[in-house]
Amino acid sequence: MIQISTANANNVSYETVFQSDIIDQMQAHGWQLGSPSGYRAETALYEQDALNFVQRTQPDEWDKFCRVFPIDSERHFIEALVKQLNKADINATDRASRTYGTLGVLRHGLKIRNARFSLCQFKPEHGLNPDIIARYESNICRIVPEVVYSPHIKSSADSDGKTAKRNRIDIVLFINGLPVVTMELKSEFKQSVDNAITQYKQTRQPKDPSTGKIEPLLTFKRGALVHFAVSQYEVYMTTRLAGDSTYFLPFNKGTADGGAGNDVPSDSSRYATDYLWNEVLTTENLLAILGHFVHLQIEDVEDWEGRKSKKETLIFPRYHQWDVVSKLVNDAVTEGAGQKYLIQHSAGSGKSNSIAWTAHQLSTLYNSDGDKQFHSVIVITDRTVLDDQLQDTIYQFEHADGVVGRINNKDGGGSKSEKLAAALVNAQPIIIVTIQTFPFVLKAIEDSSVLKSRRYAIIADEAHSSQTGSTARQLKEVLVSGESVSSDNKAGSEEGNEDKELSSEDMLDATIAARRSSPNLSYYAFTATPKAKTIELFGRVPNPELPPSKDNVPAAYHVYSMRQAIEEGFILDVLKNYTNYKVVYQLSQKLAAKDKEVDTRRAKIKLNNWVRLHDHNIAQKVKVIIEHFNKHVKGLLGGQAKAMVVTGSRKEAVRYKMAFDRYIADHDYKSINAMVAFSGEVTFNANDPDSSAFIGEKFTEHNMNPNLKGRDMRKAFDSDDYQVMLVANKFQTGFDQPKLCAMYVDKKLGGVDCVQTLSRLNRTYAGKSVSGTFVLDFFNEPEDILEAFQPYYKNATLDDVSDPDSVFDLHDKLRASGIFQWSEVEQFAIAFYAKNKSNAAISNICKPAVERWQKRYKEARAQALNAKMLLERAKATDDAVLIANAETDYKGYKIEQDALELFKKDLSTYTRSYEFMSQIVDYDDKDLEKLSLFARHLQPMLREKLDDEDEVDLSNIVMSHYRLSKLRQQDLKLQEESVEPLQSGGGGAGKAKDKEEDLLSKILARLNEMFDTEKLTDSDLINYSQTIWDKVNENPVVMQQLANNPADKVMLGDFPDTTLDAIFDSQDAYQEITRQLLSDSNRLAQFTRFLLDNKMDA
Repeated sequence: MIQISTANANNVSYETVFQSDIIDQMQAHGWQLGSPSGYRAETALYEQDALNFVQRTQPDEWDKFCRVFPIDSERHFIEALVKQLNKADINATDRASRTYGTLGVLRHGLKIRNARFSLCQFKPEHGLNPDIIARYESNICRIVPEVVYSPHIKSSADSDGKTAKRNRIDIVLFINGLPVVTMELKSEFKQSVDNAITQYKQTRQPKDPSTGKIEPLLTFKRGALVHFAVSQYEVYMTTRLAGDSTYFLPFNKGTADGGAGNDVPSDSSRYATDYLWNEVLTTENLLAILGHFVHLQIEDVEDWEGRKSKKETLIFPRYHQWDVVSKLVNDAVTEGAGQKYLIQHSAGSGKSNSIAWTAHQLSTLYNSDGDKQFHSVIVITDRTVLDDQLQDTIYQFEHADGVVGRINNKDGGGSKSEKLAAALVNAQPIIIVTIQTFPFVLKAIEDSSVLKSRRYAIIADEAHSSQTGSTARQLKEVLVSGESVSSDNKAGSEEGNEDKELSSEDMLDATIAARRSSPNLSYYAFTATPKAKTIELFGRVPNPELPPSKDNVPAAYHVYSMRQAIEEGFILDVLKNYTNYKVVYQLSQKLAAKDKEVDTRRAKIKLNNWVRLHDHNIAQKVKVIIEHFNKHVKGLLGGQAKAMVVTGSRKEAVRYKMAFDRYIADHDYKSINAMVAFSGEVTFNANDPDSSAFIGEKFTEHNMNPNLKGRDMRKAFDSDDYQVMLVANKFQTGFDQPKLCAMYVDKKLGGVDCVQTLSRLNRTYAGKSVSGTFVLDFFNEPEDILEAFQPYYKNATLDDVSDPDSVFDLHDKLRASGIFQWSEVEQFAIAFYAKNKSNAAISNICKPAVERWQKRYKEARAQALNAKMLLERAKATDDAVLIANAETDYKGYKIEQDALELFKKDLSTYTRSYEFMSQIVDYDDKDLEKLSLFARHLQPMLREKLDDEDEVDLSNIVMSHYRLSKLRQQDLKLQEESVEPLQSGGGGAGKAKDKEEDLLSKILARLNEMFDTEKLTDSDLINYSQTIWDKVNENPVVMQQLANNPADKVMLGDFPDTTLDAIFDSQDAYQEITRQLLSDSNRLAQFTRFLLDNKMDA
């Protein structure tokens, strides 16, 4: 035992008491206490444990070895072991090198001549082999305190032992004599965990500073695998000691409110960090970590000067990674297949490794009967980097090829269908597919009754609605056991069941069964930003015995919050430097033209889109963007900084690219080059402003990025050839570019899209945390951005669950419409599930409903137009009764027209709601299923024909005034307290939007409210100047400048900008003065000086 002096024992604040408590608790978990004298510094081994393990567990191999080395056998064995350990090269990045060093020897053992030794027995995947179980239980797990680690310290060098004390490590853990963990402890009463980190950096060098020789225990890959700095409050870890360059990662659980660090335990007798030794470092768990988590990761890195190299990192799981994977694997056994798990892990959580570990451990998992828990693990991801990482990581655990199969057109021969069929039939452990490839999975399993009876784990990377709608339903349809379909033929042969012709009723039964929780299918959904529907579908209710409800709301299975990731330094806070701009413009009709009534909503949309495409609008924003990038961003990260411009449409992206190239050429800027990313082809028409030169021309990514020269856009953007990426609905999610430092937003962002888009900036890079990031927003309000981010800052929660009865309400509403007859729905279901399904048949069955809807819509439209004409005539008579009657008739016909438009929307709403809700609620109702099938096919066939007068003619519109103004640069602060939960994702019956109509001139006038031309009184001007002064007076910096400087110098300070801010703040009250000041820079300057002179004279 550790000897603690009586004085120290009586003082609980001493570090030795903390150390003694840890050792006592670890011994209770199976660790054997060792003596520092049993450690040999020259070999960095607890040599006797290594010898005991191989001699006791592998006597036959030891006998063979002794016949080769009959004299001093143990010394020869230790020398061979040390030689294999010393082969570990800290600079090697090849596969062969992974068999060397501590991890290599623990994983792959040691071959000496004709003898092969295992140095560690990891827990077997099942208990069918008693010899392996016995060897596993024979592992020697040793805890040794006060280890003098360095072989270069001579006992005579310091007679009082101070040098040896400085070179003692508080705790070292050994597995069968090999060092795996070191721990430096600090008592918060004396020192903090930062002091332990400093100690590792300054006095725990991998090379002895006086001799330059390596320290075997502290050398990367050769010695201990992980080093922990521990206090009563926090834990940090590193896997590579490198002096002052050592990088320590937090190894904390996080707080209950989503922050970094650890909560104070409810049991005051426990340490806040005791999870380290009582959970993570128990003998069983540490062996599992060494066998199934720890691995070497090779990645390409680039320094500030652009020099590229390979870097090898030893990956030890962070606490939340170990916690979630361990819980998922344990629950997969205890709960069985057919479960759902939602893992809300923020960006920066290391999801790629968490998914790789989960996939591998689920693929090797056996249940209590000795059968594989899952026949295959299917990973759905669009990230190629995850493909490579899975392949490489799992190879290190299995040391065998073929464990991971990636289904695409590049790897191997044959079609996707053939590759999938082979992978599934052969029960390949892990199969990687993309969302686009996923239908091939469904088809392959659907075609084989053998595959339908197997168990599958589905891991969805970034689970969103693409996995929660019809794709997920189809998946469950084909993966579900075929018992409901073939229950009448259980005694028959498999061939007989396959040959049996199934009726439409059989198919409907199978589909409905597929909507229930499938006993052979488990979902593992990883996402940083779960939508409400995702939480409802994959989340878990607190009380599984009760259905979801407002008092039993589903929640994520495991959370690692955005707040914790930011506070721990794994991602950056992208809202810290947020600047918003305001666009002010005036439109008018350039020629006198007939003023006609148009759909107000449609006109506003078209007019706003017209402005957004206007050359002047884009040119002004491009000027701000390029000048900001050139001044504030370009020089960051050693000149490697990148920026992204988020545009609102593909047409805008094209115009931005043209304006970008033009501005750069006109100003002769060097090293600022932009690429543009959008899908498909873009063409312009006569209604687009300033587009006459482009009509008839087609724009594509290929012809707008001639310098790509066939390169992948992601790789090209990472090079020095491009600094700015202009995007339109592309690269806003799933795009990791750590050198991205600025984002310029010219698009409405909200909800998950907002978080995912701006989060492209949050990846860390050397020097980026110091320089920070920039967001310049031309469209959104700061409050809206905060509202979007807030739910995901800690953990996303629901306010309630969707109402399952809404599906019945919509079902009844649709049936009551009279557009379709139920017999047609029945016929459609029969035809759709017929063995030889005919496209002609299902389209013909829909035709009567289509014709009814079109006939009624055409009649309602004609009657509404006629009633509108009569209403206009009635208004000309000034007869109140006549006008009232005409208005009543017009509204009646409009209601009928609106109801038909709403019917079309209700078909879509019903389909979405049923497909979503039926995955949560067991409706067991064939009528609901039939209507969903019919509605899904009928809806796109209902097309209203617009009259010419529905179109909004923009050819006569001109922009007469325009101003782009910077409003405020600020740090947006997310709230740490509880916030409003997400709204549940269920849908209900829609409501018709009131289609307002108004004269185009009036719509223009509304858009131009701030440009109203009414005259203003002198009193208006006086009151306005007083208002502005009151607002300026609120700024203490400006008031200080005014008090201490003459007027000319004040004008050079913050006064002009503050005045401009005040003008914008008051523009709602004084729109006319705002217009005159903002449209005339001379007048603005005169007013600003007048205001100053007036107050200084006073």
